[in-house]
Amino acid sequence: MAKRAAEDDPQDSPQTLKSGDRPVADTGLAENEQFEDDFEDEFESEDEIFEAGVDGRPDAEREAEQFATGAMDIDKQTFIPGRHKLDAGQTLAPDLSTYEMLHTLEPTWPCLSIDVVRDQLGDGRKSYPATVYAVAGTQAAQGREKENQIMVLKLSGLSRNDEARNLNSDSEDEDEDEENSDPILETRAIPTSCATNRMRVHQSPQASGSALPTTLSAAMQENGEVVIHDITPHLTSFDTPGYTLAPAASKSLHTVRSHKKNEGYAIAWSPLHPAGKLATGDISGKIFVTTRSPADGTFTTDATPFTGHSCSVEDLCWSPNEKFVFASSSSDGTVKIWDSRSKSHTAALSIKVSDTDVNVLAWSALTPHLLATGHEDGSFSVHDLRTWRSATTSETPKPVAHFTFHTEQITSLQWHPTDDSIISVCAGDNTLTLWDLAVELDDEESKYTADVKDVPPQLLFVHYMEMVKEARWCGQIPGTVIATGGAGFGVLKTISV
Repeated sequence: MAKRAAEDDPQDSPQTLKSGDRPVADTGLAENEQFEDDFEDEFESEDEIFEAGVDGRPDAEREAEQFATGAMDIDKQTFIPGRHKLDAGQTLAPDLSTYEMLHTLEPTWPCLSIDVVRDQLGDGRKSYPATVYAVAGTQAAQGREKENQIMVLKLSGLSRNDEARNLNSDSEDEDEDEENSDPILETRAIPTSCATNRMRVHQSPQASGSALPTTLSAAMQENGEVVIHDITPHLTSFDTPGYTLAPAASKSLHTVRSHKKNEGYAIAWSPLHPAGKLATGDISGKIFVTTRSPADGTFTTDATPFTGHSCSVEDLCWSPNEKFVFASSSSDGTVKIWDSRSKSHTAALSIKVSDTDVNVLAWSALTPHLLATGHEDGSFSVHDLRTWRSATTSETPKPVAHFTFHTEQITSLQWHPTDDSIISVCAGDNTLTLWDLAVELDDEESKYTADVKDVPPQLLFVHYMEMVKEARWCGQIPGTVIATGGAGFGVLKTISV
């Protein structure tokens, strides 16, 4: 907005020279006489001059014309990867007005799996720039397997988008306090002999209020070994000036070799065993359980595997409220429920949930009777475990929800840590989607969403990420997701969650 000039004192203001004439006494203007300005133009006020710009038109109008004639065209129609196709010469760009935060960071090698590490910075964080700690395992190129590593990560400087800052800022002071920084990726490497298929983290209770909790990582590797490390020193080194990692810090605490040479992807820590209890499954259909002693921290693997799947065990998860119960999914299309105390090592329940591979599953921590499964055909389902009565059920229980939106295999599922109706889904169609299962079907609104037909009303958000493999919620930063794939790491927070 233009500033209004102070009024001049007529007694002090000098007379202006016009066309080289000498100044003469001011005789004033006669009644009804109007001063004539030889240089008069069509602008009647200072505000109009500022608005019109240099060529007599508003700046916005002129800039829009220049953009149209000299820049590439932008199609702002809703685009859904896997359903729509780009024309020749077109590229895909995110609509930043739909993100509160969006960052991409590239490691040395891509990672198939990532897990978030709980930190000491507090819960419910909403200030920026944000910080996230995580662990991932690399997939180095063929012939360079010796460069693989487990990466302990600190992602900092995660600032809010400019558009989101302008829309959501409550005051100018808030904007000034918030840094507009570039994201920083810091890593601490633990060398490994081969690629990591899946990574999971477990934290034991901290010994004192000031000490970091013991943080254990378990990596399911391509060679069939499960390698467990204590990554507490690596996390400590990020924020402790002068801290030096000892060479022994990269040495594993324990290696599970019970799977022999059978590769695997299924791995899960129990949330109800503070010292640590780990289930791992392989492509031969076997599941082993490893327990850490709370007394001395040693690990013991049950020599007898849990068996019953006819094909590869694809994923595992423990019950959030029953200490000895875990679930497994398999490429045989079934989900089985197990009791780790069982002497027979056989499943208590077995339900056929898909005609294709059941790649992933997720047990809701907030609503323990809900279990989600993701399938090779691109569909995913939500099951009510209260309908799974016995292993001899003659009629297969129907899921309470079933979605076929994705066009390629489902690779990741995770329930929101504080909202029991929201779930994140990753698929082979290069998309990460967010869903709100509490949305009810409405005949009018369900016909189309954002002018795109055949989109379920429960679908909140579609994020494009090349070769995305897995996404995890950052539980201490509400609504924030970190994902990994062929294009690196993505950290995002949408306006939908």
